[in-house]
Amino acid sequence: MDLDELRQMNPEDLRVKERETREEIFRLRLKMRTNQLDNPASLRRARRELAWILTLLSSKRAPAARSSKEPDAAAS
Repeated sequence: MDLDELRQMNPEDLRVKERETREEIFRLRLKMRTNQLDNPASLRRARRELAWILTLLSSKRAPAARSSKEPDAAAS
């Protein structure tokens, strides 16, 4: 999946995609250990995609966390 497509997803869809990607990485690791993996680059691609997803999730959570902290700082 392309990074632009991931950026357009909402956080719920990203969490679903994260779970799917983690399962894919598990299957690819198993295939690699049993010498059934035809393309080792697919494991690297899946790991990179998971990193993109996690980065996007944390960046989408960060503005919400900052906005919830700002009223407390103003009250002090």
